[in-house]
Amino acid sequence: MGSGGGGSNPPTATVTISKSTTGPFSVAMSTSFQPAEWDYQFFTLNPSATTTLGNLGPHHVRLQAVSQGVPQGSEGTASTAWNFAIVDPITQPVLGVGDHSPEFQIAKAPAYMYAGNSSSQPFQDLSFAPFAGYAQNLVEYYNTGGFTANGTLYESQAYAQNGYGITWWGIYNEPNINNSLTPSQYVDMYNTLVPAMHAIDPSIKFAALELADFSGQVSAWVPPFVAGVTAHVDVMATHFYSSCNQKDTDATLFGTVPGFVTDVQAFYTNMATNPALAGVPVWVTENNVNADYDAGNGISACNGTAFVTDLRGSSPFFAAWRPYVFSQLGKAGVQALYHWDFGADQQFGEVDYNNDALQLSYWVDYWLGQTFPAGAGSNVLSYTSTDNTDLETLPVMNADGSVVVMISNHTVNNSTDNNGPGVSQTVQVDVSALGSFSSGSLVVIDSGTSAASGPVASQVTPAAKMTIDLKGYSVGILSLKP
Repeated sequence: MGSGGGGSNPPTATVTISKSTTGPFSVAMSTSFQPAEWDYQFFTLNPSATTTLGNLGPHHVRLQAVSQGVPQGSEGTASTAWNFAIVDPITQPVLGVGDHSPEFQIAKAPAYMYAGNSSSQPFQDLSFAPFAGYAQNLVEYYNTGGFTANGTLYESQAYAQNGYGITWWGIYNEPNINNSLTPSQYVDMYNTLVPAMHAIDPSIKFAALELADFSGQVSAWVPPFVAGVTAHVDVMATHFYSSCNQKDTDATLFGTVPGFVTDVQAFYTNMATNPALAGVPVWVTENNVNADYDAGNGISACNGTAFVTDLRGSSPFFAAWRPYVFSQLGKAGVQALYHWDFGADQQFGEVDYNNDALQLSYWVDYWLGQTFPAGAGSNVLSYTSTDNTDLETLPVMNADGSVVVMISNHTVNNSTDNNGPGVSQTVQVDVSALGSFSSGSLVVIDSGTSAASGPVASQVTPAAKMTIDLKGYSVGILSLKP
């Protein structure tokens, strides 16, 4: 069946699904933008991209304004002038798409608030009162009809024309690696900004921390925050990348995923000690294969060596890696997973920044969002598998009795492979314990999938045992309706 044929190959693995459940599954898929001088023209250059974005169905698209995208001040100067000309060519179109409800992360303060008027330096005022005033103006601009500065009214066009505002706000980006902040200083920042912003609009919601999550960061940052926060928290957030080095092997990257789960579990364990946070969900607001980027002159930001684009962000490797991450994080209780980022290159983008051409990563995220919709009342079904090492299995039953079984094939061909081919697997899925189904379909994303048009869902005849052929790095999604 599907792109692998009608199950003609003998099974290399068997997955047996049972009727018992192990817990809920609800992961909202989303994506991100970084309004700044290097990409603010994305929608201007690609006017059809609003349709491409809308078709993806993202929840609360994330906006991370940095550099000249910060709408007050100017790097290297003491200027306090306001200018939304860089941030809004991204923000305004996003407000008009999908749920009309992005998350605006206040990633940085205006440059004049840092030592030497440099956004790379520490804050000058650790009371964070000036930063809170800036944040209040942002809420006024997007949500309440604007604010006046130096005789000029600044007001969001989306709010003025359609009443679209910003409900979700993130308080700073990766404080553990930015501006020499300490955990206690971040707690002070959060406790200062959130009440000030709530005073402008009591309906808004907040995401806290948004860590650069690597070894030791959760234990260093989450306990002090949990112990010290007094302001309201709606979401705790973190960021996961499998590498910062393009030379890391496929096996190394796949091997990072269990560590993501361990950190999410640590979030929830710590949050449970504070009654105000015990019911708060964890979101992963940045996720991709490789966090490295060109810091200028072709030099890697992570390693100081020549930067090399990691093509695994849009190759068949991604079709195995992202579903594996999605399944593992969702089982651990993560409720939102954000791609970094939407319009970029082959390492990061779901579409090409230059021409809005779809990449394979777009289709992986699209089908995850379409077949595992958040809020569907889904529960993970118990299962056994003869191969839990190289196959990730996600079987869920929805509230309407339909069943979806996803299998990610991340079998590495050779331990030294870097963007290798993977190894084909033929998986027999035993659903006999679930009763009968009236119809079924199968989607397979692999090396044969067209990035331009995406995979084609094939109709399949439900049976007690069904076979999915997975050619190399790939994912198969079997949907069954009662």
